[in-house]
Amino acid sequence: MSDFSSLSSSPRRVRQANVAAALQAIFAGGQLSRADLARQLGLNRSSSGNIISELIGNGLVREVAEDAPKPTRAGRPGILLELVPEGACFIGVEIGVEHITALRIGLTAEVSDVRVVPFDGRHAPVAEAVDRAVAIALEGAASGEIERCEGFGLATPAQMDRRGRVRIAPLLGWRDVDLAAITREALPAGIPSLVENDANAFAIGEAYASRGRQRGVTLVLVIESGVGGGIVIDGQLFRGGNGLAGEIGHIHVPDADCAELEEAIGLELLLNRYRGVATAGDATLAGLLADVRDRAPAAVAIAEDWARHLAFALVQACRLVDPDRIVLGGSVAGLYPMVSARVAFHMETLQADSFPLPEIVLHEAAEMGAAYGAACMLHQRFLSLENDLLAGDAMGKDWGSL
Repeated sequence: MSDFSSLSSSPRRVRQANVAAALQAIFAGGQLSRADLARQLGLNRSSSGNIISELIGNGLVREVAEDAPKPTRAGRPGILLELVPEGACFIGVEIGVEHITALRIGLTAEVSDVRVVPFDGRHAPVAEAVDRAVAIALEGAASGEIERCEGFGLATPAQMDRRGRVRIAPLLGWRDVDLAAITREALPAGIPSLVENDANAFAIGEAYASRGRQRGVTLVLVIESGVGGGIVIDGQLFRGGNGLAGEIGHIHVPDADCAELEEAIGLELLLNRYRGVATAGDATLAGLLADVRDRAPAAVAIAEDWARHLAFALVQACRLVDPDRIVLGGSVAGLYPMVSARVAFHMETLQADSFPLPEIVLHEAAEMGAAYGAACMLHQRFLSLENDLLAGDAMGKDWGSL
């Protein structure tokens, strides 16, 4: 939950803080009684009731009957508060090297209308790629959904500043482009937008997907053609001084045929090596995974090198970030379950005894991770003090890169 201690004491800001806190509490709890919400907010029943009435009137919260009667200490017995899923809509899109993924989430952050469309990102101009992404995302959307849309989030594999200007996106061939402005111009008027590095968005999506354990430090790695990283601390994205924290793909890897991690464990390297030893048909990631599963010696050797290089990078990241948990996502991460014991062995060999090894898990829905995360970043902003709607102002601004 946000820290409200530095807020101005103006009635408007206090009200905004209480409304944001109420939305956050109901979102985190799923369903709350009026009495429980008042206790969490630290307000009396009258003040809390005014906030609840306002949220109900705005179509963001509703009352529902409790499934099973329970004794309550105060408040209306058997009546709970919950968010209205249709109260707001958030669109998340990922422009990747080979596809565009688009989806929507509602106020409860549940996913709907997922679309994955093949797209040659390497050869598309920036404006063309963004126009295509917007068209895919809005296709089939009813007018009511557009009216309730509180933001369009675009994630892509690019290094960008806080204003949403891409410094470089080598996998897409972009350099020095104002992605935030291009995205804003492609959208219907009145829809706020943000643009974000795909790994950062993926990391927030992972935090949302595991809301029950948001405390602590999570390092997220997205392994595709490149390797991106994002750091989440207590549910909030850590950007670093220049917005480039987590760029683990650029770690230099010793004892490798290439200089950087993303060249050592990314998709292109794997397929280039596998091409000469594939047991059947074309050299594909699915074929490599099948051969590793079948213990084909040449494929196992490729997987062993991959595990060793990944372990080296994770140990360096652990020494710098000290995560409680590492989450691996992206298509290439599908190799990890087959070599997890080897990754653990190499990490234990490299890591000093005084540094504990974190839990390493595989992201369960990697195919929509960055798009989902982009939508979740908008959702997170909507439930925060930075949402002008909660202050009674009109929405419709460009948030750049959050």
